Amino acid sequence: MGPQRRLPSAAAALVWGFLLRLTAAQEAILHASGNGTPSPSKDYCMLYNPHWTALPSTLENATSISLMNLTSTPLCNISDIPPDGIKNKAVVVQWGTCHFLQKARIAQIGGAEALLVANNSVLFPPLGNKSEFHDVKILIAFMNYKDFKDMKQTLGDNITVKMYSPSSPNFDYTMVVIFVIAVFTVALGGYWSGLIELENMKAMANPEDREMRKKKEDYLTFSPLTVVIFVVICCVMMVLLYFFYKWLVYVMIAIFCIASAMSMYNCLAALIRKIPYGQCTIVCRGKSIEVRLIFLSGLCIAIAVVWAVFRNEDRWAWILQDILGISFCLNLIKTLKLPNFKSCVILLGLLLLYDVFFVFITPFITKNGESIMVELAAGPFGNNEKNDGNLVEATAQPSAPHEKLPVVIRVPKLAYFSVMSVCVMPVSILGFGDIIVPGLLIAYCRRFDEQTGTSSIYYISSTIAYAVGMILTFVVLVLMKKGQPALLYLVPCTLITVSVVAWRRKEMKKFWKGSGYQMMDQPDYATNEENPVTAGEQVVQQ
Repeated sequence: MGPQRRLPSAAAALVWGFLLRLTAAQEAILHASGNGTPSPSKDYCMLYNPHWTALPSTLENATSISLMNLTSTPLCNISDIPPDGIKNKAVVVQWGTCHFLQKARIAQIGGAEALLVANNSVLFPPLGNKSEFHDVKILIAFMNYKDFKDMKQTLGDNITVKMYSPSSPNFDYTMVVIFVIAVFTVALGGYWSGLIELENMKAMANPEDREMRKKKEDYLTFSPLTVVIFVVICCVMMVLLYFFYKWLVYVMIAIFCIASAMSMYNCLAALIRKIPYGQCTIVCRGKSIEVRLIFLSGLCIAIAVVWAVFRNEDRWAWILQDILGISFCLNLIKTLKLPNFKSCVILLGLLLLYDVFFVFITPFITKNGESIMVELAAGPFGNNEKNDGNLVEATAQPSAPHEKLPVVIRVPKLAYFSVMSVCVMPVSILGFGDIIVPGLLIAYCRRFDEQTGTSSIYYISSTIAYAVGMILTFVVLVLMKKGQPALLYLVPCTLITVSVVAWRRKEMKKFWKGSGYQMMDQPDYATNEENPVTAGEQVVQQ
């Protein structure tokens, strides 16, 4: 099977990997209390924009505010303010009719302390900027309308609220977990690719094994032209996802389930075949099949199905997604073959530009001022009305409101699990593309080591460079407190490092063009009777 037939699914895999950026929204706690004896209370989740308004980090430091229900009025004009006034109140209004910032301006004129926007479906993050509403100073937060109804039923009509946003822990252990997962995956994927290369080299010394290896097709080779086509497909898929998210999100989930189940099977089957026990077989249509591999395929399918059914269960579904994601990345790093450093530079360079463009440039193109990657990572609305090029006013419910693209390795921040349990669990994420793309370079380095007998110098140096790039990404993330395009740091670190190694070893020309046995497909190589040297010896002579 040629690379062109697998290109769309591979492009989909890497598109997923770049959807890392989150919106400016941040979870906070709405602590509501009634007037009974003893005073009942209950916590609810809300979203706010910390760049617009600051909240205290503890309940003790939060100010108590009386809550007023204005969900029956649009609050788009001063005349909508009730006769009793809203001074020093936290008013609750429904989404729609006018900009929520217009509602906030009217509430501020009436003397309100905060505006809570309730929506019938999901929490809408306060996106955009306040360039045309610079005079709005009051707190703006978003909550689920179901929570507001529960609040009234549980606590009555006389409710006071306190709003606070728990601070994140000083040490984010999730970065360590993601670092270990990423480095382990690229290192193992590269090492596995090197083992396959070594097996191919040995097989080329035997004409019978040579034909078997050709039929087996362990690799899917990318030429420079294929790499360019691949990146173009990535761009097209990104744009299609942006405009047709509510349909394509389910297509991507289905593709992930199928591809990750197959990847897990390939990874575990390679391990199981090394075990010399339980090799009983059954014959089906003239083919011998190992029973243990049948059970393995059932297990892999079951894991993918369980994840698909419970993918929105925040407490434990992330474990299955990470297991499937690691298998997916490993299999792609092992399967996709960049034949030389030239192809590596083209692929990593173009995808770096691609990443930077869709993160930093597209905000100047989109009407709401958000990058396409941010929109896709947050789950864009399917029925939006764009107003004034700054803000999003969605009068209809968003399509696929709870669905996220399965694009990342996710690790929940359990350190403040108990405090934030009323909200969606906060997570740290790393896209598949930030593992797969540098992993293909590391796999090439490992194969080059096997071809030239360089004692894994390229493989080790590229793996260390990847680890350094990940650390640099985390440092910038902590300093800027904003999601970063990891390839911006990983690509220079890895490419520069292996280039320096090749230059110091005076092997840059060979490293650039590749030192493999790609010439094995040439007729004169396979049937050279005048110079009957083995394929393995020709590789060494290169």
